Amino acid sequence: MRHTIYYGGDILTMEEPLYSPALAVEGGMIGALGAKAELMKRYPDAELVDLCGQTLLPAFLDPHSHITALASTLRLLPLEDVSSIEALGASIADYARAHPRTGGQWITGFGYDHNRFPGRRHPTRQVLDAVCPDRPVLIAHASGHMGVANSAALQALGVDADTPDPVGGVIGREADGRTPNGYLEEAAFSGLTARIPQPTMEELCSSLVQAQNIYFENGITTIQDGITKQADWALLQAAAESGLLEADVVCYLDLEHSRPIAEQYPQYRKRYHNRLKIGGYKIFLDGSPQGRTAWMTQPYEGAEDGYRGYPIHTDEAVRGFVATARRDGMQLLTHCNGDAAAQQLIEACASCGDPSSRNVMIHAQLVRRDQLPAMHHLGLIASFFAAHIWHWGDVHLQNFGDQRAQAISPARTAIDTGVVYTFHQDSPVIRPNVIETIWCAVNRISRAGHLLGEQERISPLEALRGVTVNAAYQYFEENRKGSLRPGKLADLVILDQNPLKVSPDRLRELRVMRTIKEGKTVYLRH
Repeated sequence: MRHTIYYGGDILTMEEPLYSPALAVEGGMIGALGAKAELMKRYPDAELVDLCGQTLLPAFLDPHSHITALASTLRLLPLEDVSSIEALGASIADYARAHPRTGGQWITGFGYDHNRFPGRRHPTRQVLDAVCPDRPVLIAHASGHMGVANSAALQALGVDADTPDPVGGVIGREADGRTPNGYLEEAAFSGLTARIPQPTMEELCSSLVQAQNIYFENGITTIQDGITKQADWALLQAAAESGLLEADVVCYLDLEHSRPIAEQYPQYRKRYHNRLKIGGYKIFLDGSPQGRTAWMTQPYEGAEDGYRGYPIHTDEAVRGFVATARRDGMQLLTHCNGDAAAQQLIEACASCGDPSSRNVMIHAQLVRRDQLPAMHHLGLIASFFAAHIWHWGDVHLQNFGDQRAQAISPARTAIDTGVVYTFHQDSPVIRPNVIETIWCAVNRISRAGHLLGEQERISPLEALRGVTVNAAYQYFEENRKGSLRPGKLADLVILDQNPLKVSPDRLRELRVMRTIKEGKTVYLRH
């Protein structure tokens, strides 16, 4: 059995005592902590690894993202850097010239954000037609909740003036109120775009491995697939059975449409098989705050018609989902951005939930401080998308006004109220940059330099807990992961500096130097 002793830098255990002078890895497990000399006596054949002043701590766990979706975006035209309609059109035109194909083959892009465009308007089908009229073009918004299709794509999807808006979605219309303008929102986007031709399984698996490596580069060894549909499951299972998964991957089945998978594949149900586990179920209650589809109790700023966003499900349906998850003994992850959606989940859990289920409110962007005591009472975990503060904080000021924007991702109040919290990146909405998220939760600074919610700032140690020990608790894996203790998995990350000893404003400068999964190095910075 291979033994390794790490020493010569800060070893941050995330337990008491907080530091250890050395750590020994025994196979894939943590064997012991203590003085280097004592560990060398116990493991005389161990490989010695000098940290050279760097910091070793538990590997990060991803509390919410979509590895299959991230994998799919790696094959798409990247649009996250475009900042105008003109630049968007130029990117599509350049891609079309570089990838000449027949008229029936699609061009798909991901990551545009209309909030960065002058006028904050989405493009239309006419914009896309002007640069690529003869091939179907579909571009997805950075949030993943909406997108735009050109005329050829609308025709291929069967969308015309007679196509009704689906429940929980909107098809954008032109001035006549009937002709589609190319914009697709929520269920209209997710439902229709599922019809786009897919790559081969071999191509999908290759992209999945690339996505896994992106997580490793960011110090993450436990990865989530945050809503797993039938096609996603087919990919994950194929990767697992082929031995392609080096990380632990936890998937949450689409409760509405993919629940039978848990019964069909019992070997994956709530336990790892070939590094893949079905952790529970997932539902959506509303949309995106930056896309103005999150469901609010009070109107959006400047909404003269009283627009508050909208729900996806009735209260009765949500109670049914919660009851089903409880009856099946499964954890439920629920997408809630607006405070009205948060209240719908809270009331459903109060009626039908079980605190021992560790159900999770995903994003909890605009959950109100007065709602947090009920979450604590119900055992609801708040998984905050704290990086919103940097990426879309200025948009939230415009969409919700100063008072509500100051209170987004209220981590300090959650801690003080006793709510278990975690932090996530919702990849592919943004890359799984845990270091940036820690910086965001501690500093709460927007792109424009606005301090959003000084009273909700937390310490670096508290931020680290949200991606280590608390994240392990969310996964029911606190006895295996999240801290450094003998008998736990040797899932480790080495940073170039100690996040508890650098200036808080410099936290985002930290770099992942090495990621270790069960004693094996899976990423090494060169």
